[in-house]
Amino acid sequence: MCGIWALFGSDECLSVKCTSAMKIAHRGPDAFRFENVNGYTNCCFGFHRLAIVDQLHGMQPLRIKKFPFLWLCYNGEIYNHHRLKEVFEFEHQTEGDGEILLHLYDRFGIEKMASLLDGVFAFVLLDTANKKVFLGRDTYGVKPMFKLLTDDGFLAVSSEAKGLTEITHSMASQVRVVPFPPGHFEAFNLKLSGKVESIQMDQFHSCVDEPAHSIYDSVGKLPSGFQLEMVKSNIRTLFENAVKKRLMAHRRIGCLLSGGLDSSLVAATLVKLAKQEKLKYPVQTFAIGAEDSPDIQAARKVAAYIGSEHHEVSFTPEEGIKVVKEVIFHLECYDITTIRSSVGMYLVSKFIREKTDSVVIFSGEGADELTQGYIYFHKAPSPKAAAEESVRLMKELYLFDVLRADRTTAAHGLELRVPFLDHRFTAYYLSLPEEMRVPKDGVEKFLLRSAFAGENLIPDDILWRRKEAFSDGITSVKKSWYTSLQEHIESEVNDSELEMAAKTFPFNPPKTKEGYYSRQIFKELYPGGCEWTPHYWMPRWINATDPSARTLSIYTPDKDL
Repeated sequence: MCGIWALFGSDECLSVKCTSAMKIAHRGPDAFRFENVNGYTNCCFGFHRLAIVDQLHGMQPLRIKKFPFLWLCYNGEIYNHHRLKEVFEFEHQTEGDGEILLHLYDRFGIEKMASLLDGVFAFVLLDTANKKVFLGRDTYGVKPMFKLLTDDGFLAVSSEAKGLTEITHSMASQVRVVPFPPGHFEAFNLKLSGKVESIQMDQFHSCVDEPAHSIYDSVGKLPSGFQLEMVKSNIRTLFENAVKKRLMAHRRIGCLLSGGLDSSLVAATLVKLAKQEKLKYPVQTFAIGAEDSPDIQAARKVAAYIGSEHHEVSFTPEEGIKVVKEVIFHLECYDITTIRSSVGMYLVSKFIREKTDSVVIFSGEGADELTQGYIYFHKAPSPKAAAEESVRLMKELYLFDVLRADRTTAAHGLELRVPFLDHRFTAYYLSLPEEMRVPKDGVEKFLLRSAFAGENLIPDDILWRRKEAFSDGITSVKKSWYTSLQEHIESEVNDSELEMAAKTFPFNPPKTKEGYYSRQIFKELYPGGCEWTPHYWMPRWINATDPSARTLSIYTPDKDL
């Protein structure tokens, strides 16, 4: 996890612009570099480093002797870099995983390079020999990237929008800062003036397609067909492989553990593989919640079962309310449920950074979208509709859950790992028959649960525990965190303000006081950024006025664990 920042064709002093690069310093607390490009005095790179792999040669922009004309600034982890190096017989100068991008680009070009990367990434690649600039971002947008491009060809890029919002330029008209689309690359011609011209924007991978790099995967070709036991075996094999490849790190590994199905499977598999790989330390797991919250109790049970070094972070609504503005600042988003769930994740990440030495943090993001885990999937009109909704959610992860997971951990200089979003695992799961993936016998994620039934990986009651939103599970069923937040907001927003919401906020107007409150804070922080949240996350196929599962008529709480 790092912070990348770059400018091409600046009309003003670069040293002044450098202050904008410092706004994403939290993403890389270990080192910072600001470097001009030879021959292009108005082009530069800024890089904030969190050292995870290759402590000695990991600074960026990365340049190597073999390709002196290539400059790479990238944020991410490439899990198959050793394998690709062997297959294509590349001679590497560093131990860093990022170097593989330079060799792949030189041999195959930008599109094939991007498609062969098994990992999470956002990159800026400059080729001064061919006068080209390339941008690219991983399939699900696990790693963030924003860009600003003026009509006269000034390009600015940053891991987070806050690194671009105060950058000035010579254009009279307003220029939008926009998120770079996941699974895409963009190519630019680089002019002698340092300005650029966009010449190609293409998708290199979609979540429903088998990734090009799968032929080089350590897990070979899987048995084909849809016989149930074979499918369940394939799910287990691919999931374990997804966790195993993410063990790549020189820093201590930990795991968020809410006690729900997804984080419990991740934590249990991680602990199992850590023993096999003979990690020199116990895996730390982290839970946050009130003492009587379902999550704290469930996580405690899982941690005892798997034998992790478990840490609990107490949570009170008062603490949560205090950090809402900080959270919105880091999220760059005003979606209601994203903010609610981010508060707990932000506070537990703060604890990890301040009280432990774990830096690489595993988490269960992506499982609900992939395996139809949200309670509203019970109301899907057909398996086809459910499958289409699943893909829609996967494609929008970068706007909601993945955004939350990245920003709340990055705010405290932590590196996020999300095995449920492994390219090969997700492509396989989405290729299964639609009827196989729907809720069954009143249980969501039935196929995923049944794949691990009888494996003794986690306790049975956790394996079959009902879906509980993270923002709900950290407080008791008697009174949810969102209820306390809404009570606080009641005195902050009056009825007349809410009635005028459509005029005050014509784009995506809030419909509740909680939505209005968040939007007010967001507008104060990011006046021109309303389109970064194109719509609110809400359940479908049910008359919902609030995103919390606890407000839905079909919600029934789990019995005591």
